[in-house]
Amino acid sequence: MQNSTLLIEEKVFKDPVHKYIYVQDRPIWDLVNTKEFQRLRRIRQLGTSYLTFHGAEHSRFSHSLGVYEITRKIISQFERGGYPDWPREERLLCLCAALLHDLGHGPFSHSIEKTFAMHHEEWTCRMVLGDTEVNRVLRDIDPSFPDKVAGIICKSYDKEIVVSLVSSQLDADRMDYLLRDGYFTGVNYGTFDLERVLRVIRPHQGHLVVKESGMHAVEDYLMSRYQMYWQIYFHPVTRSAELLLHSIFGRAKVLFEDGYRFAHLPGPIRRLMRRELTVDDYFRLDESLVQSMFQEWTDERDPVLADLCARFLNRRLFKYVPVDPEDRDTIALFLDWMAVKGWDPLYYAQIDFPRDLPYDVYRPGELEGKRPIYLMDDRKELHEISTKSDIVRSISGLHQGRHQLFFPGELLGEPDKPEAIRALLDGSAPSPANP
Repeated sequence: MQNSTLLIEEKVFKDPVHKYIYVQDRPIWDLVNTKEFQRLRRIRQLGTSYLTFHGAEHSRFSHSLGVYEITRKIISQFERGGYPDWPREERLLCLCAALLHDLGHGPFSHSIEKTFAMHHEEWTCRMVLGDTEVNRVLRDIDPSFPDKVAGIICKSYDKEIVVSLVSSQLDADRMDYLLRDGYFTGVNYGTFDLERVLRVIRPHQGHLVVKESGMHAVEDYLMSRYQMYWQIYFHPVTRSAELLLHSIFGRAKVLFEDGYRFAHLPGPIRRLMRRELTVDDYFRLDESLVQSMFQEWTDERDPVLADLCARFLNRRLFKYVPVDPEDRDTIALFLDWMAVKGWDPLYYAQIDFPRDLPYDVYRPGELEGKRPIYLMDDRKELHEISTKSDIVRSISGLHQGRHQLFFPGELLGEPDKPEAIRALLDGSAPSPANP
């Protein structure tokens, strides 16, 4: 039996994106004050993007509060409208899941996940279900609450409409991070009329749909998503920093597996290397720990690890030039040449195409189990939005961008480049110092 105890006095967070974030339920307030949720203050929302856009220092904590607030607004609108397709008994459960959806993000999430075959959603569920303060708060609501919250986050909960509010092609998560990331990076790409979008979302036969009259507001949202995808999330300078991080973690992992004795290796990192990481270790794994470790590693005996860490901490990022991945002869020549010059291509060179981050442009079909966006006309008939919108149809599934070759900037100054390599590097993109 759910027992949502209201706070005696409503709590309010002042927020630069939503102006105010309101908390009326004691369990939500208690969750915010758990040590696991407070840890999100120490995890940046945009990973290495602060090295490209200096204002992008915002945290997973502020984003998670924003997702909660948007979800609260949507549910309030459903309840005011008296829509029979909205299961009112799911309100608190949905709010808890929205607040906790990013609980398991690690430091510089995408790089560390890629190196160590981790996934933040799995760790979110482990923290929700394990011996944690978050778990105790949820069990105080109802013994079944931790399992239900984990089910929503891992997309196995049996009510799709509840999952869709937190994770879908038009969800509270995307709406907040577009607005928040746009605000803190200082660009206008992420702006759209949030209030209008929220007013036209409807529950319908177990799904979320949009009133046809709200199509233009959703077009604006999808165009914002498209622009942020290419201009912010896949910015080549940010990709350079991500690749540098990947090289650091990759080098450390190889050294550990070879029995190298680190002068400094924190316990959680040691157990991460051994694949023995516990929930308590994961709680301690934040960006403060990792960056302190990088600072120590600049003095490690291994010259590659020391150099890579110094590059990251001092923002001496890899340069990049466009490259044709089919030009294998030139690429092989370049890698052999840089090895002769003393640079290990395994850690100092990479061809990258922006495809491995969890940000995406809109696609009309199913996307990782997520339904496309449907418009509902006056007869309550549903139409996938790209069948009605020329704008959405034109951007759906477009893949722009290009392959880039990343490498140390010192190679640009080498005087004895073979002609093919000189031609390749003459097309150098702007320096990371001037993004």
